[in-house]
Amino acid sequence: MDAKDLLLDGFGRIPPAVHAVLDGCDDEALTARLDPGANTVAWLVWHLARGQDAQVAEVAGHEQVWTADGWSQRFGLPFGDDEIGYGFDAEQVGLVRASAELLRGYADAVCERTERYLRTLTDADLDRVVDDSYDPPVTLGVRLVSVLDDDLEHAGQAAFVTGVLGRR
Repeated sequence: MDAKDLLLDGFGRIPPAVHAVLDGCDDEALTARLDPGANTVAWLVWHLARGQDAQVAEVAGHEQVWTADGWSQRFGLPFGDDEIGYGFDAEQVGLVRASAELLRGYADAVCERTERYLRTLTDADLDRVVDDSYDPPVTLGVRLVSVLDDDLEHAGQAAFVTGVLGRR
């Protein structure tokens, strides 16, 4: 197994995790909060997909799925197309409202685009520096692992929220 296969396996775990969260989630569960400042399931799933979309598009040199495939218009959220949710306060988190079907569709589209990109990579590609503002500079491999880690953490958070909500 090479590094590309490991990345494909890791990123391939995101859709089933997102589907497990969204299956049976109604609009009320998607926007419920465990406390007034907590993230919602809708925000967590939207944010994990937006983060992956933005970061993979940047390193791959292609337009984000969010704008290229019309997801921004379908969601109709009240902020700019460049927003991914990073640093959002509780009020902004509450503005992310979307159906489970819409969230699933966008997350799947992002994961499909990511998989297509990953299939083009060689081990040597993963050593390419994609951000030299850090010390040490960030390579493509490190960036992709960071995105993968962030997505799985947020999927786990969303699963925790739905689990708590299901016991209420």
